[in-house]
Amino acid sequence: MHGLSIRPAQSEDLPHLVALFASDQLGGHGDTTDPAVFPAYEAAFAAIDASGEETLYVAEREGRVVGTFQLGIRRSLPHRGTIKAVLEAVQVAPDLRGGGIGAQMVRFAIEEARRAGANAISLTSNAARTDAHRFYERLGFTRSHAGFKLFLE
Repeated sequence: MHGLSIRPAQSEDLPHLVALFASDQLGGHGDTTDPAVFPAYEAAFAAIDASGEETLYVAEREGRVVGTFQLGIRRSLPHRGTIKAVLEAVQVAPDLRGGGIGAQMVRFAIEEARRAGANAISLTSNAARTDAHRFYERLGFTRSHAGFKLFLE
């Protein structure tokens, strides 16, 4: 995709990232651009930014943040201490979906995982996101596990 750059997120990107997540009606995460909750996003960003295992990325085109994703790289004891990658929080601006931005971000994440020595990259996707499931399958991902969640709040 011409003119798209992908880089680690910076603190000044945070309002744009929050707006991307808030625009996701299907995700059901309760994200909002309400300034009263912005400190929670700032704290989360600071923790991710300080982590040695997680990187939050932005995709930018012509000075506009048009997408984001988070990539975690960690060592796992099973499989003889292999390195695993986890892709999450993949979002593309609603008006630009279907234009290849998401595919470029995912391919970038895959290459970053390879560079880190990971033997696999995994992700979870909301069961209601059937379009996303087809998207990930087109990029080579296969369904391999059932996911479970227990809300603690």
